[in-house]
Amino acid sequence: MADWLNAVLLGLIEGLTEFIPVSSTGHLLLAKQALGLTDPSWDTFIVLIQLGAILAVVALYFKRLWDVVMRLPSDPAARRFALSVLVAFLPAVVAGLALHDFIKKVLFNDPTLICWSLIIGGVVLILLDRWKHTPRHHDAMQLPLRTSLGVGVFQCLAMIPRVSRSGATIFGGVVMGADKRAATEFSFFLAIPTMVAAFVLDAWENRHALTGAQVDLIAIGFVVSFLSGLVVVKVLLDFVAKRGLSPFGWWRIAVGVLGLVLLRMA
Repeated sequence: MADWLNAVLLGLIEGLTEFIPVSSTGHLLLAKQALGLTDPSWDTFIVLIQLGAILAVVALYFKRLWDVVMRLPSDPAARRFALSVLVAFLPAVVAGLALHDFIKKVLFNDPTLICWSLIIGGVVLILLDRWKHTPRHHDAMQLPLRTSLGVGVFQCLAMIPRVSRSGATIFGGVVMGADKRAATEFSFFLAIPTMVAAFVLDAWENRHALTGAQVDLIAIGFVVSFLSGLVVVKVLLDFVAKRGLSPFGWWRIAVGVLGLVLLRMA
């Protein structure tokens, strides 16, 4: 398959899976293995195109986020929201800087573990959906700092590539007392600084290795992930509010089982 088609396919997978709790990285790594993309530059490609999906959140929430920025000097509620996102982001900064090389070199290329992680994560989502709890927080922009910090700690689980960042943060939000819709929306907001930081770090580390052809492929994947991310973010909140998290759990299990079967047949 031509490299540009690979870039389109991976960009589509990224945009469709970044914000749902199915592990975008796990799906991308399995797709990379299935497509026979063994060159290490594709690992960098996977990280860099995530910014396209994140910009989809910025585009859709631009008015609300810009309103927060404009009110920061005068509105305590705006400052509290900004602080809550920062507090949730900090644990990932510490863990990411400490474990980045280990994650990239050791954990990024084990498809069997990816499949098992998808299955286990799927079971967790189904159990979480059946957990009867009374949420205390219903607005993603008004979460207490303690709740935000808890979500940030849960996000650190996503330092392991096959653990879903959105899944970990949504799970953390629900456990910390938010309803599913608020937890999902806060996961969107937290994705912005988290994935921008990952993009900047990886782009800087690979600035000398990227060729003109690779930049073109990244641009293609970036645009595709942005457009498909727009679609997902628009429909996800209502979907989670109506259907819960179980459909994503069953999807993870199906993909994980299929991956194990294909690995046994290879």
